[in-house]
Amino acid sequence: MSRMRYRMRNMRWLAALAAVLFPVTVFAEWGLNLPPPSSSVAARILDLHNAIMLVCLVIFIVVFGVMFYSLYAHRKSRGHEAHQFSHNSKLEVVWTVIPFLILVGMAIPSTATLLYMEDTTESELTVKITGYQWKWHYEYLEHDIGFFSNLSTPRAQIENREPKGEHYLLEVDNAVILPANRKIRFLLTSNDVIHAWWIPKFGVKKDAIPGYINEFWTNVDSPGTYRGQCAELCGKDHGFMPIVAEVLSPEEFDAWVESQQPKQVAAVMTDAVASTAEEPAAADSNREWSMDELMEHGKTVYFQCVACHGVEGQGVPPTFPPLTGSEITTGPLDAHIDIVMNGKPNTTMAPFKLQLSDADIAAVITYERNALGNSVGDLVQPSEIAARR
Repeated sequence: MSRMRYRMRNMRWLAALAAVLFPVTVFAEWGLNLPPPSSSVAARILDLHNAIMLVCLVIFIVVFGVMFYSLYAHRKSRGHEAHQFSHNSKLEVVWTVIPFLILVGMAIPSTATLLYMEDTTESELTVKITGYQWKWHYEYLEHDIGFFSNLSTPRAQIENREPKGEHYLLEVDNAVILPANRKIRFLLTSNDVIHAWWIPKFGVKKDAIPGYINEFWTNVDSPGTYRGQCAELCGKDHGFMPIVAEVLSPEEFDAWVESQQPKQVAAVMTDAVASTAEEPAAADSNREWSMDELMEHGKTVYFQCVACHGVEGQGVPPTFPPLTGSEITTGPLDAHIDIVMNGKPNTTMAPFKLQLSDADIAAVITYERNALGNSVGDLVQPSEIAARR
């Protein structure tokens, strides 16, 4: 009986040690290859990767096979003695020429794949992507459609007040809509710092650089939802900048484009490309808002400013200045409106006139001047913002 207990105790120790060294979660997403390709670009990359890995495997087997055989067959216990020589011209030529030929053989398919990836000609759709801290803006250049895509994971999940969702930090309010089996050209840039647009199953990853336009393309094989994220360290909320692509059949995509046209006409008329507005923010800009309405809606809009300026307006000096008692939020109203709408050059303060509606901007300015430790008393109406546009 004591022997049985001894064995059970040892088994528990071994199980605990295995759980520490090899936790199940480590192997939950363990893969031996790249993600299954969902586009022709990703398929070419996977084929090239497998071919190069096969070459590396053959080289590994040959080199280490010869090395281990030499160590075993010519060991000292068998009476072998090391030969003394300075060089061997023929051997040096061989071990230089063979790697050169291998590299040339690897370079040919690699170059062909790179040229294929860079060929954006004959595309059927062009989508311009602009990176912001920390969101994406999409424009369909042929269809005059544009919108922002923000992280939609609830704050309660991020702060561990709720269980994590299935797509934690990989879900957005507006996914980019793409057609399947059509060549799509992307133009990529940034409004502030360097970002990177990356969806693994598309086989695409490009940097979004301020003042510069990169381009790439994809052709997705089948409809579905594809997820990615910013792959370039871009600041405090870099990890909260996901990408979601909803790929539809060509017929469904054409129907979606048609359904967006009335919305775009309205957006052009108000110059409000995107809005985080909720009721009553959707009301006409000419309506007079009460202070309570502006403060309530402004608190919601201010959520976009929390990453830089803090929940209580304390900021993160010196990079992100505080709003509590600042010259902007307690000074002249015109200066406050101008910096929210047009940003501040050479800083991380981006212009929000194309990101927020008139009601959004009026509400958040009113909120900043009468909350966060400020009590200026100013009230900004959406009609004032509309007039400034």
